[in-house]
Amino acid sequence: MDFTNPLQSPTIFISDDSDSSAPPYPGRYVDEPGLLSPSPGSPFFSPSRTMSTDGDSEEAGAAPPGPSPFNFQTQVISTSPVKSNIGQRRGHRYKHSSISAQHQIFQEPPPRPPPVVPASLPIPTLTEAWKSMQKDQRTRLYWSLCHLGVAVFIFFRSEGSLASMALSHLVFFDAGSAAVCAAVEVLGNFEVWRRSSMRHPFGLERVEVLAGFALSIFLLFGGFDLVSHNLKHLLESIGDHEAHHEHLHERVPAGTIDLVAAVAIVSTLVSAYGLRNHARIAKVMRVSYLAAMPSVLSNPFHFLTLFFSVLIALLPFFSIFLYTWLDRLICAVIAVAMFSLGTRVAIAQGLMLLMSYGGNNGSAGVSFVLREIESESAVERVDEAQFWQVHYSLCMANLKISICKGYDETSLMKLRNRISLLIQNRLGEGYGTGGNIRWEVTLEMRSDAGT
Repeated sequence: MDFTNPLQSPTIFISDDSDSSAPPYPGRYVDEPGLLSPSPGSPFFSPSRTMSTDGDSEEAGAAPPGPSPFNFQTQVISTSPVKSNIGQRRGHRYKHSSISAQHQIFQEPPPRPPPVVPASLPIPTLTEAWKSMQKDQRTRLYWSLCHLGVAVFIFFRSEGSLASMALSHLVFFDAGSAAVCAAVEVLGNFEVWRRSSMRHPFGLERVEVLAGFALSIFLLFGGFDLVSHNLKHLLESIGDHEAHHEHLHERVPAGTIDLVAAVAIVSTLVSAYGLRNHARIAKVMRVSYLAAMPSVLSNPFHFLTLFFSVLIALLPFFSIFLYTWLDRLICAVIAVAMFSLGTRVAIAQGLMLLMSYGGNNGSAGVSFVLREIESESAVERVDEAQFWQVHYSLCMANLKISICKGYDETSLMKLRNRISLLIQNRLGEGYGTGGNIRWEVTLEMRSDAGT
């Protein structure tokens, strides 16, 4: 082939010789230029690739087929249901085998002891509380409802008498306190009332403090209400209004006054001895000038109700002029007493709700206890001290004390016991004096080195 002429077409020579001089790699270009030697088994020259004519179609059909590029084989599909192992843990069959024990793959967690303080305790419903009530508890509940009915009766029969209306306010307060005592006694049947939990660290006994605080607010508003009524009637009796309201100063029938006073006295005595209402509130208030009187009269609320009931029963024996002024005077005195007692009760129970201490001698008693603790030979100083009352029967004291060096564990244990007894006897009225306030004392002792 002449490469000098660009228009000349290339010429390809095909060799049909089958001698031994054929190139070792058939179907490839050989070293000789211009020669191409195909492979004997090349598909380009196979009979299946040759176009056949109409005359020799039978001969072409009889030719053996060439090798197929695909490997088709028959597959049998099973008709049984397929089991899915999604969500199954692998290796659970070998949990207790020797292989698992050898490699320690599936080890049981160590058993944990049950928590000392539960997370929460179930709060009883009304149905559960009703079913748990005993016979005497139901009797007290029924009587508290009767006491409330007595208060309503006195209020509606007090028309024309300011003293009787003021007495009805006192009886309402007594009935509310009796109902709280009955409810507290029923809730005491359940574990959630006294036992601590993570949700209620001090149980539900602080609910009683909250109810007492609500009753003290009732006393305050009742005192203001009586003062407003008394001033209204006093102003109406002055000047031109006196002739228009003469019916307000008429004598109330003696039978009505005696009946009102009698039911007030009886209901107060039954609640005082049967339900012991106001007992815990009186402990918080600590009225010293009534302590020498009998048990019922030493309670300021019982004393007020009984004393003014007797005075109201004696009103019909006075003249109309004295009756009018004594009626107003008794109403004013009851209003002042309700206001003063309500203020003291609200302060005492508000300190409980605010986690403070205002109990026996208040801050003076706490200061005396701290001086007694610092007088101990092993105590160098008191770094921190916190005293507070949780509810009516529990107080807490948290102290951080710096101690001197050279004391062993036995001496420190005795010191802890002495401090706990000191706080209990000074602030908790001691175990032999009838006091029911329990103190929980927490002490943190450390020396100057910080141990």
